[in-house]
Amino acid sequence: HDTGYLKKKNDVEGTGAKYTLTHVARSVHFAEEILTEKGLPIDEIRSVQHMIRCTGVHVDLNRIPFQSEIERIVGFALGTADLLGQMSAPDYVDKLGVLYAEFEESARFYEGKMVGVLDFASPADLIRRTPAFWEKYVLHKLDDEFWGLYRFLNDPYPDGPNEYLQRIEANIDRLRQEADSIESSEANS
Repeated sequence: HDTGYLKKKNDVEGTGAKYTLTHVARSVHFAEEILTEKGLPIDEIRSVQHMIRCTGVHVDLNRIPFQSEIERIVGFALGTADLLGQMSAPDYVDKLGVLYAEFEESARFYEGKMVGVLDFASPADLIRRTPAFWEKYVLHKLDDEFWGLYRFLNDPYPDGPNEYLQRIEANIDRLRQEADSIESSEANS
């Protein structure tokens, strides 16, 4: 689902991060190219493409023409895994500076073509705003749009703790502490 970050051989400028804003659409296109070449039937290719689209940050899931309920569920599971895996990673907080640099590269690459998509002023701004991203966007997406499928990861199921959510909450707490530290430093400057 992230093949859209790959650069083609003749693409020598920058890194694959420049495709951050369009990597989902590029992944969908790559899937079609590769799976067509492998001889898969078009309905199976469309299934894969629909699932990949579930990983888009601003995707309207109601506009994806799922061919079956299973396809929808697998797509929602992929979207869930994408969000949980990224935000629960032990190095998530440490990599936000790199993520900001990727956003910056993508914004430069698409300058004038995509407005207002990545409007972080600095890595510190990204750190400050990530807890709200978790609370106002990701939790809603996981619970409502992706049907709370993450609950199947509760151990024991259904009422046990969820290690992914615990790790994310720890990362969010760490981000809040870093944001407080940044604000203290700025106030003392």
